[in-house]
Amino acid sequence: MELKIDRPPRTAMEVFRLLPEGTLCEVIENQLYMAPPPNEPHQKISFRLLLQLGNFITDKDLGEVRHSPYGVYLNEENAVEPDIFFVLKRNCGIIHKDGLHGAPDLIIEILSPSNKKHDTITKKLLYERFGVKEYWIVNPETREVIGYELVKGRYSEIAKAIGKLNSRLLDHEFSF
Repeated sequence: MELKIDRPPRTAMEVFRLLPEGTLCEVIENQLYMAPPPNEPHQKISFRLLLQLGNFITDKDLGEVRHSPYGVYLNEENAVEPDIFFVLKRNCGIIHKDGLHGAPDLIIEILSPSNKKHDTITKKLLYERFGVKEYWIVNPETREVIGYELVKGRYSEIAKAIGKLNSRLLDHEFSF
């Protein structure tokens, strides 16, 4: 969504909305976070998971899957670009022309050398607070996958594996 203002931007979200399409940037608690483009191991795993997840969700007509760059507006101070996310069919009303407004049901983040703490701490706490039902973190260097499920408003670790993601929400295992 293009934002035009006749004064300097006052919030990080206003700056974010002025950035050119495709800029790798997020806003968390009204603070901008920028990142370099993903590396080859990141992209390889992202593609494999997206392909499997997308085919599975489409075949079963479960909802919608998207991948970065794609704006996920959790509220007016938090806009993220998860590597991959899924929205259940019954929740697809939160998908709008300018991005997703609300919390996806499942998010997958693939670590990059420059963002490990960002994904494992900052974004994990953010996703927990906004009610993302499942959160998966993939380390492309070790192929380790850690999954969390939201239980009574808190994340509980549900799985740790190498090269596979076993979603409870989707009742399916995805390998890479």
